[in-house]
Amino acid sequence: MSVLVLGGTAEARALAAELHERDFRVVSSLAGRVARPRLPVGEVRVGGFGGVDGLAAWLREHEIEAVVDATHPFAERIGSNAFAAAEQTGVPLLRLERPGWQESEGDHWHWAGDLAEAAALLPGLGRRVFLTSGRQGLAAFASLNELWFLIRCVDPPEPPLPAHHEVLLDRGPYEVDSERALITEHGVDVLVTKDSGGAMTAAKLTAARELGLPVVVVRRPARPATTVAANVAEAVEWVLHR
Repeated sequence: MSVLVLGGTAEARALAAELHERDFRVVSSLAGRVARPRLPVGEVRVGGFGGVDGLAAWLREHEIEAVVDATHPFAERIGSNAFAAAEQTGVPLLRLERPGWQESEGDHWHWAGDLAEAAALLPGLGRRVFLTSGRQGLAAFASLNELWFLIRCVDPPEPPLPAHHEVLLDRGPYEVDSERALITEHGVDVLVTKDSGGAMTAAKLTAARELGLPVVVVRRPARPATTVAANVAEAVEWVLHR
């Protein structure tokens, strides 16, 4: 059986490894936005498919019998394209999506619908911002000239960027002690993050809670309604039952 796994997330890599051990043919598709991605086992392709029709044609050409969308929770376009291509070809589709983060006692979270709304909230919450929303969409913060930003991302971001900033190139997983030290060292008084979920980057939320910092959390975009697995084990069971 041939399975297409979309995404370069930790869950996508773990799923590819599990299916490969069970002698499935696994093709992992990466968007190509990260310069040095962590590669999964099995076949790997990098880059887009050319929209819905291109993906549908690729599924037919390569005789794919199941698709697992394990992309990042904020990868809207490929998620929508996968849904439409699966409907067009009749190939079963599963969305593997880690649960979002849950607010705990002592948290001071402020929810935003998108990055623009997150930027609008910041002037009333702090002056020194730890911005951990990734390198996409940073233009939303570029006009906040009165604030200072510590921008953490995997690859160098492209302008426009805020006038006052420092870029920190790093990749998780992170530990609470190091996140607390980083926040303290830079005098950060507000954190911005997307609701990515998972344990790899959750330490910043614990550190912010311990330090009493407000956190601006960007909500996940809506996804097309399809079968969803919350973890790799559930996704493996779904594939096995195809």
